[in-house]
Amino acid sequence: MAPKPKEKAKASAAAAAPVISIEDLFTSLNRHIQRSEYEQAVKISDQILAAAPGDEDAIRCKVVALVKADSIEEALVAIKDSSKKASLDLSFFKGYCLYRQNKLEEALESLKGQEGSTESMLLESQILYRLGKMDASVDIYQKLPKSTIDSLEINLVAGLVSAGRSSEVQGTLDSLRVKATSSFELAYNTACSLIEREKYKDAEQLLLSARRIGQETLMEENLADDDVEIELAPIAVQIAYVQQILGNTQEAIASYTDLVKRNFADESSLAVAVNNLIALKGPKDVSDGLRKLDKLIEKSDGPEKFPLARGLDLKLSQKQREAIYTNMVLLLLHSNKMDQARELVGALPGMFPGSLMPVLLQAAVHVRENKAAKAEEILGQYADKFPDRSKVILLARAQVAAAAGHPQIAADSLAKIPDIQHKPGTVATIVSLKERAGDTDGADAVFDSAIKWWSNAMTEDNKLNTIMQEAAAFKLRHGRKEEAASLYEQLVKSHGSIEALVGLIQTAAHADIEKAEAYEKQLKPLPGLKAIDVDSLEKTSGAKQAEKGPNAGATETYEVKSKDKAKKKRKRKPRYPKGFDPANPGPPPDPERWLPKRERSSYRPKRKDKRAAQIRGSQGAVAKEAASSSDTKSNQPANPKGASQNAVQSKASSKSSRKKSRK
Repeated sequence: MAPKPKEKAKASAAAAAPVISIEDLFTSLNRHIQRSEYEQAVKISDQILAAAPGDEDAIRCKVVALVKADSIEEALVAIKDSSKKASLDLSFFKGYCLYRQNKLEEALESLKGQEGSTESMLLESQILYRLGKMDASVDIYQKLPKSTIDSLEINLVAGLVSAGRSSEVQGTLDSLRVKATSSFELAYNTACSLIEREKYKDAEQLLLSARRIGQETLMEENLADDDVEIELAPIAVQIAYVQQILGNTQEAIASYTDLVKRNFADESSLAVAVNNLIALKGPKDVSDGLRKLDKLIEKSDGPEKFPLARGLDLKLSQKQREAIYTNMVLLLLHSNKMDQARELVGALPGMFPGSLMPVLLQAAVHVRENKAAKAEEILGQYADKFPDRSKVILLARAQVAAAAGHPQIAADSLAKIPDIQHKPGTVATIVSLKERAGDTDGADAVFDSAIKWWSNAMTEDNKLNTIMQEAAAFKLRHGRKEEAASLYEQLVKSHGSIEALVGLIQTAAHADIEKAEAYEKQLKPLPGLKAIDVDSLEKTSGAKQAEKGPNAGATETYEVKSKDKAKKKRKRKPRYPKGFDPANPGPPPDPERWLPKRERSSYRPKRKDKRAAQIRGSQGAVAKEAASSSDTKSNQPANPKGASQNAVQSKASSKSSRKKSRK
């Protein structure tokens, strides 16, 4: 059957189109890769694979181009399809794609059998670094051939710092024959090691050098100013942190605020700056802190309920992520948003397995809800389950119990921490707690154990004298005089302490007077007591209270001497006001000039005429009371005495009424 017209046209067009050879396609593929045109490179790779299925070079180019174009999922699909068509080993590329997706355990599994190559070792060390296995990551870096890898020392120093091995950084640099200031990245990592070793001044100087070197290096590469600031943002954040540690709070706040406002930093540096700024301000502005952290923490329905935004989970270390979540919980507690705090705390153990912080935050939530017993229970269970890392947990439990009025639980928690058990501060705290709980015998046993430990301790800063002194005072206070006397006697014989000698005399006086008198002779005589007759002083009824002066209870001898030695007061000329002539002083001032006017003898209050009665009614009417009173007054005889009495009574009543009104 003859073909249709359309099919004829297609066939003729295909015949007319020139066939491109595989060599030309590879040339075009190479050109696109050199120009970083990865999408076009993927299309050319597909054309090559259509012409030559299973071509290993084309498959590799396609996978690499997809990875470079950030099409990680498509790269994994291409790797899976190629494994069916060809016997090509793409385990390294698969491991890298899984690493980019943060599927770290699967990535490690895919690298098995690839341990010999340098690329696989580098990728494995990065995966271990991301998993928090810093020691294993550093071990791989140290096995890598140093001559074939550029800037190996930068990652090696970063791994040592993250693994808590900052003390090895300088030795590593010396062995590699590299200076810390050879690059701004290495200077930054070395400064971080100095921060871990608490050498903050040296770290600050090295960070400033790193910023200067970075500016010079990046400007030589013709980067824009904004790009330079983005590249150097981690150094700026670290400088602000050092200022914060050194106590330059205002400078640190200004640096953090400038970084956040200008927004010229990478996502991880910006998140660290926000977190440090919130930690520095504390509970002063809770609402602003919550608003800023809400932008960093998202809420989802997936397996991770509270992931960090903008891929920060992959960019921040576990320690940094944990600090952000911790600050979020604390701000929620300060703002009394208990439901949200409880929900976030419940998700933290799965996010940070093996960390102490989720347990401490759970206890903090219970304490805020006035459930101290529940907090003590949670902390106690964790301490029993993980005794090797229970020091911080037990300290927190002791603090919670002491604040809640459970001194025995607090004392028992401190007693379970062996490395601080016999320190003076711990001993004093446990003894005080046991005294509050009424356990005097337990407190005494704590002192005995501490004395025994310090007696056998071979340390330069031995605290045996301090412990024995406090133990003797405790035993004396609780009626254990013989034990107290024994301790005081040991102190006197070993160190000749005056305080111990006084305590020994006081203690021995209750049981053995001869011993007390024997030790009393070792006391130095007090100056000024030779003129006092002790026998006559004992016969008196006691010292009398002095009426005047600070020398209460002094003897007559000292009073006479003090009177003889009293200094004569100098007579000073009187000072007159300006323009005053003492020869012509004028009239004397009024002696009552400082009194209120109403209390002076010359004061005469204004008289109110109460005789005029108020007239009410129509015009021209006369009050009946006024008329009757006028009649009675006209009929009564004159009596000046009675009039004067009435006047006195009226004055008194008016005065009392004025006093009441003033009140």
